[in-house]
Amino acid sequence: MKEGERPGRRFHGDPARLRSPERVAMLEPERVVALSLEGDPVETVLDVGTGTGLFAEAFSACGLAVTGVDLNADFLDVAQQYVPKGRFVEAPAEALPFADDSFDLVFIAHVLHEADDPVRVLQEAARTARKRVVVVEWPFRVEPYGPPLEHRLEPDRIADLARSAGLSQQAHAVLSHVEIYAFSAA
Repeated sequence: MKEGERPGRRFHGDPARLRSPERVAMLEPERVVALSLEGDPVETVLDVGTGTGLFAEAFSACGLAVTGVDLNADFLDVAQQYVPKGRFVEAPAEALPFADDSFDLVFIAHVLHEADDPVRVLQEAARTARKRVVVVEWPFRVEPYGPPLEHRLEPDRIADLARSAGLSQQAHAVLSHVEIYAFSAA
């Protein structure tokens, strides 16, 4: 664990667990990506908190240029194996090492509930996004998987955080095990 990190909030388990068939089926990466791409055409994607690159892989399969960031260098090595054409950088979501308007889409899956400063994460996403920011979070309900309820974010809280970051909500979709929020970056 790096200096300043909170124990228990950052995933410290086996990277293979993030790609278990049960978890992949629950997260529906292809469907999430398809919903994330609705609207203006997208060519470049930044996957914030990419982990082992599950969503980066799905974006790449759509022919998009993908960059992923994560705090865990070991996970980035795994992501690079799944997305050989992708670019992966070790960086915090609160301080993205990219210029303004670098990506058509900034995608943030299962990160906000872990962040010390979720508004800052969304501000950085808005800064680096040309078109839109998509947030994927766990539903706000008790479930046998994912984080405990006290770590999950209610939909109104996510909308408030986004407004505080200067984003305006375009869409909200509820799937079986995830919720997707699309925000305009303009």
